[in-house]
Amino acid sequence: MTDKSILQNRKNPFLKSVLTVRKDLVAWVLIAPALIGFIVFNWQPFISSGILAFFKTQGFEIKEFVGLKNFKDVLSDSSLSKAMLNSCKYTFWSLLIGLPIPIILAIMLNELVHCKGFFRFSVYFPAIIPGMVTAIMWKILLEPGTDGFLNVILGYLHLPASQWLQDARITIPIITVVTTWSGFGPTTILYLADLQSVDLALYEAAAIDGAGFFKKLRHITLPHLSSLVRVMAIMQILGVFQSFEKPLAMTGGGPNEASTTVMMLTYNYMFSNGAMDKANALSVIVCLILIAGSIVYFKMTKAKD
Repeated sequence: MTDKSILQNRKNPFLKSVLTVRKDLVAWVLIAPALIGFIVFNWQPFISSGILAFFKTQGFEIKEFVGLKNFKDVLSDSSLSKAMLNSCKYTFWSLLIGLPIPIILAIMLNELVHCKGFFRFSVYFPAIIPGMVTAIMWKILLEPGTDGFLNVILGYLHLPASQWLQDARITIPIITVVTTWSGFGPTTILYLADLQSVDLALYEAAAIDGAGFFKKLRHITLPHLSSLVRVMAIMQILGVFQSFEKPLAMTGGGPNEASTTVMMLTYNYMFSNGAMDKANALSVIVCLILIAGSIVYFKMTKAKD
């Protein structure tokens, strides 16, 4: 059948679908590798994990159907309450430390006149370093002994040495600082890009009315960024709940589970305890939490658009 005859039968749903597929064939071919990879490495494990959460397993072998027993066992585990509490602490410190820093830096970069490219690269540079390398590097700097790099500096300043990551009271804030240092670059660039879209006439009009820097910041800059800030805050919360590599590399969840996250608990169930059924159940619970957060995120994104 020729294209002309197909065009003459547009009312036929099947022929219309054929025409659409032929028209977009090149696009489908281009996205096929990424789509197949997404299905194999994302959706297939996700669906399998959701199914296995309702079974008793030995390794990857299914033994018997147990219904909600795995969920009950996970929810009654005292380690889960500690991990959830720690995740809430990570979220609090992440919003307190990690949310305002990219905004401040973006505003500063936006005000620069000279060497813009250098400072933008400097801000983004920590994000280039692999996350595990960053965690190990900071762990070395934070060695609790008197020979630790930061403790040597404290010694030169005649200040007492700190236990750093061995001190349960400050472990989570320190890991949050390291995470912020590693990831604030891309977020700063996003804020900077948003600031580039502000109409300069607004600043000029404010200057004519006698407004200084802080009044412009309050009445023009921050209101303009507010929608993006809300969206980034939701994304940051979702990311914090999936924190894994830095707590694992820097503390292993210690001291005494003081820095264990929910994702680390899933890892421990799977690889330390060999309880894949519990790991799957906890994964489903975390997934439901993230889905709820994602719904909020998409609603906010829609409102911003």
